[in-house]
Amino acid sequence: MKTIVNISLGPSKDDYEFNPRFMGKNFRIIRIGTDNNIERMADLLEEWDNKADVIGLGSIQFPFNIGPKNMAEKDTQTLYQLAGKLTTPFTTGDSLRSVGHEWTIRHLQYSFGNNYFNNSRVAFFSGMINSNTAAAISEYTVNLKFCDPIIEHGIPKFLNSIDDLKLYANGLHGVLKWVPTRAISNFAMPLRAYNEFILQKAIQQANIVVVPYFNFYKYLQNCGFKELSGKTVITATAYDDRVKFLKDRGVDVIIDSTPKILENVVGVSVLEAMIMVALGKTPDTLTRDDLLEVISERRMDPRVIYPSGAKKRVNRFAFVVHPLTRDYLKKFKPVELLSKLAPTARLDTVEKLMAYSPPFVYSKVTGIKSPTGVEAEGWLIALGATPQQMLAHSPEFTNSRLLKAAKIARGLGAQIIGIGALTKSMGDAGVTVAKFSDLPITTGNSYSASAALWATAEAVRKMGLIEMTKGKKLKGKTMVIGATGAVGSVCAKLLATAFEEVYMVDSHDAKLLALRESILDESENVSVHITTRIDRYLSDMDVIVTASGSEDQILDVMKVKPGCVITDVNRPLNFTIKDAKKRPDVLIIASGEIALPGQPEMRNIGLPPGVAYASLAEAIVLALEGRFENFSVGKNIQWEKVSEIYKMGLKHGMKLSGISGLEGILKDDDFIRVRDLARAARRIAEKIISPDGNACKGPEPAETESDE
Repeated sequence: MKTIVNISLGPSKDDYEFNPRFMGKNFRIIRIGTDNNIERMADLLEEWDNKADVIGLGSIQFPFNIGPKNMAEKDTQTLYQLAGKLTTPFTTGDSLRSVGHEWTIRHLQYSFGNNYFNNSRVAFFSGMINSNTAAAISEYTVNLKFCDPIIEHGIPKFLNSIDDLKLYANGLHGVLKWVPTRAISNFAMPLRAYNEFILQKAIQQANIVVVPYFNFYKYLQNCGFKELSGKTVITATAYDDRVKFLKDRGVDVIIDSTPKILENVVGVSVLEAMIMVALGKTPDTLTRDDLLEVISERRMDPRVIYPSGAKKRVNRFAFVVHPLTRDYLKKFKPVELLSKLAPTARLDTVEKLMAYSPPFVYSKVTGIKSPTGVEAEGWLIALGATPQQMLAHSPEFTNSRLLKAAKIARGLGAQIIGIGALTKSMGDAGVTVAKFSDLPITTGNSYSASAALWATAEAVRKMGLIEMTKGKKLKGKTMVIGATGAVGSVCAKLLATAFEEVYMVDSHDAKLLALRESILDESENVSVHITTRIDRYLSDMDVIVTASGSEDQILDVMKVKPGCVITDVNRPLNFTIKDAKKRPDVLIIASGEIALPGQPEMRNIGLPPGVAYASLAEAIVLALEGRFENFSVGKNIQWEKVSEIYKMGLKHGMKLSGISGLEGILKDDDFIRVRDLARAARRIAEKIISPDGNACKGPEPAETESDE
């Protein structure tokens, strides 16, 4: 049996002795804590010399892996000198620790979808101690914050990059050790209080907090539930008392870079000593390759602990919002105040000025939780320009502001950003923005098309005026206005799979021909008609989807068929409440909004609580799925992506929030009222004979609702 003695500067209350088996050998493991007493540690080193096979030095402050190679704390240097005089081999576990810190980041990044650390906001209490972790994680995020100057020297300044840390380690750190900045800071009470404030603020704003093993409790002495709740903490050798400490402060995830392969939690010095003995190596002959081989073969993976018992993962998104009309500007307090004092003419000027305002955070979004257990949080970033103002400027005007919004979102920690309802003003529907953005983007057009047809299908079913036979296409006529646009083209393709006849209207005749050819290649048993005249077939339509905001493509509601279902996917809407009141026998719906899973909380966006526009919901679905990529970009939305986002939405608990009319959510009584009026209007129309002798008669309405 091989004996490993771990002589530690740590507390004696954590002492243990047990006899594990590892790599085919039996071991006796003894830990002796000295309660930070170096003299006691020196005596124990001498006492156990020649009695143990390997001595491990525990709870020491390791030499830094960044900066001058001889940079180590005075006590650490003393212990190295004492241990160097022993006959028995000794180890601190520094080699295993260095490998483990980097391996932890790379292993978890890969294991959790290859995106776990993407754009995370990471706060390091000591970048000097955790430089290997910092170097690895910097490959996945630029949102790094190192607290070394504040904690070590009382200087109210963070380091915000690996380059800053290297500069600090190679020069400033050494110089500052000779300057009594810490003493000055402690003496100056306002400065010390300010340092504590900005330190706590940095921890609150981080997604991930990296805490060194050495002085673990000292680093966290001023961190309570407010600072640590919902955080992921990366540390080393997380004993049970440390796990409980973090659990009590609401930490969601603990990542322990020291693998737990034995019955007890042991430090890296013990693990490295055991590997050394098992391989028959000495401290001088044990190589990093030896450690890598053992880590790989023995699956010495980092430990992931969920203190609450349930797995937790929170992904992050951002979404760009903008005022749909001038009235929406009044949601901003300064404009609201001005609107009460200034005449309407002045608000025209305000609208123009707001278009030039820089992007700003309008709201934090929390409480979104998928049935899979994954959560999402995000930010709504506002532009000040209304659609009219965006269209009055060049695409570059809007694109530049979207790129600024993406930069803000990256700084907040978002992993994807949605830019819905802006495709017209961008010119190329997001292609340029995607090329230069700091984050992956999505326009939301795929889910907008899906939700529009989702709502339309439900409205048609509730109206019960079109004959439905399970397994067959609907015996009705449907029209898409603005059919060659990003959303319109997808709507046309979707409708072609459900209806026997599809009519497409657009001013781009060549694009209409190409779209018709594409639909006929993809869909069977469908008749596709194209026209540039919006009124040519209007009166025969059972369903109309209007996906164009152009003034020359806005239909006359007085010319449509009684009982027609009109879906308006434009924002702002083409139709008004006045239009709906002109034709109470026609159902006008405002596309489909999505009910988000969980208990969402955000500021007012003009929808009921917990409900989002489909374009916003697309960014949320992609965040929940961990799909941080350019998804819906460009004018040609792929059918496969429309289907994919729909399925992903169902997976994560997205539901069609009641169908919205122009005055809010439609109830069953609303559908019954419109249906009854439509049937009455059709009966009257049947009795009226046109001048050519033909009756103005539409398809025979179904008497009862039938399910698909």
